[in-house]
Amino acid sequence: MAPEQGAGEDRARLLLPQLKLDDLLTELQARLETVRSTRDRVHALLEAVVSIGGDLDLETVLRRITEAATTLVDARYGALGVIGEEGERLVQFVSVGVTQEEIDAIGHWPHGHGILGLLIKDPRPLRLHDLTKHPEAYGFPPGHPVMKRFLGVPIRVRDEVFGNLYLTEKVGGGDFEEEDEIVLTALATAAGVAIENARLYEAGRQRERWLAASGEVTTALLSGRERSDVIALVAERARQICDAELAMVALADEDAGEFVIEAAAGEDAERFTGRRVPMEQPAEALQVYRSGEPSSLVEGQPLVEDPQLRVGPVLIVPLGTGSTARGVIWVADKPQSLPFREDARRLLEAFAGPVTVALELAERRRDAERLTLLEDRDRIAKDLHDTVIQRLFATAMTLMSAAKLIDRPDAQARVRRAVDDLDDTIRQIRSTIFALQTPPDEESLRSRLHHVVDAAAENLGFAPSVRLDGLLDTAVDESIGEHLLAVTHEALSNVARHAHASEASVSVDVGDSDLTLRVEDNGVGIPEGGRRSGLRNMAERAQRLGGTFTVQNRPEGGARLVWTVPLAADS
Repeated sequence: MAPEQGAGEDRARLLLPQLKLDDLLTELQARLETVRSTRDRVHALLEAVVSIGGDLDLETVLRRITEAATTLVDARYGALGVIGEEGERLVQFVSVGVTQEEIDAIGHWPHGHGILGLLIKDPRPLRLHDLTKHPEAYGFPPGHPVMKRFLGVPIRVRDEVFGNLYLTEKVGGGDFEEEDEIVLTALATAAGVAIENARLYEAGRQRERWLAASGEVTTALLSGRERSDVIALVAERARQICDAELAMVALADEDAGEFVIEAAAGEDAERFTGRRVPMEQPAEALQVYRSGEPSSLVEGQPLVEDPQLRVGPVLIVPLGTGSTARGVIWVADKPQSLPFREDARRLLEAFAGPVTVALELAERRRDAERLTLLEDRDRIAKDLHDTVIQRLFATAMTLMSAAKLIDRPDAQARVRRAVDDLDDTIRQIRSTIFALQTPPDEESLRSRLHHVVDAAAENLGFAPSVRLDGLLDTAVDESIGEHLLAVTHEALSNVARHAHASEASVSVDVGDSDLTLRVEDNGVGIPEGGRRSGLRNMAERAQRLGGTFTVQNRPEGGARLVWTVPLAADS
């Protein structure tokens, strides 16, 4: 062997171990980087688990899960899709890096179509590396951002698939790897526990609100509080039980074929109170009212037509069933909210049961109180008629007989004035008897006429005297009563504006066939050539009803107005 050849072989033997050592060092460094990266991802995963378990509000938990998943796998876009209880569609999207318009587009994908539908039908981890070849096959709507890579894993709560985590577009343009899938699956497992804890916490809060609300409403109803106040309390507590944005209590008016919104609770809800809605318009509410079965809708319709009102999930429960049906309790949440869970439906239905019973008991109690009041009024009216009036009448007859035996004229005049006073007292007692026979929950014509006179006293500066004789509340129909109130108001207004009077009187006599109103004052009388528009209006009302109207000055000063109409006249 030549000397040069031997030297080359020696150099090769010296370099070979050096090259193997470099490879080993490179491999070791790569392994260390992998270990360090794995350690960092484990730390990040632990931090994410702690983060998502640190809150019990479900909305916050879902947002934290989505943000943690996006960070762990270096995804540009992330979303958490919540699957409805029927297991056929997405009912909520919590996203990171996606605009609201894109969320709306995703939310309207057909059921069971595209990637989201695939994961709903087959909830297993799914990795795709190129979505650009056939984007329509994956269900992307027109105008959706280009997405090439996709990773999705299911979130399970016990044995139930709650939803799916969706990640797209790895930062830097790489593919999602098996390690990403493993990390995301581990996060989904922890997310299931956090979601279950949030659900249990919310269910506990709902039960607490239900217990407090049931006791409060029942106590309020049975303690005699105003019915409108109690129904308003029912609406507010129903909203709180379901943690909803808006709640309404709609009672049925079968005669009119309408729902009457007795109370509403929520932001700016007072504008709905008192609204009447045809029963056929809110079809879901009518179905619940007729069937007695509650209804939960992912996307419901407003109970009333209002351009400013937009609702998402809706829950409707009946107030009573069958013969005890009263109406419905309707609650709604804002758009894009989670649907009302079965727990909320059961609690609201359980809340509506005692409310219905309490409403029934309260109505029975009011009927009993009303009957007792009517019986007392009837007894008082009979006592006044059979005892007091008869004695006064007998006393008046006795005085009239005694007046004939009195020789002195002044003494006779005094006795006759006493008889006249007794007659006036008898008329007033009869008027009181008629008032007692008016149902207590109805505002009588007599009461409304007193309100007109009382309201005029402020402008007059004094209280006019009032005398009402006859069957004012039973013999006078609604049409004539409205004209009577209008003429009385106009007559007293004229006295206040023009008469400069210090006294005025109003008397109404209801006879067998006609009604007569007299308004008198001690003022300056009717001037010649004065304005007559108010008097003309009163005359036209009398003429329309087939009656008469006169106004003239009194000899002792002031004016006298007489308005007479037949009771059988139609307006």
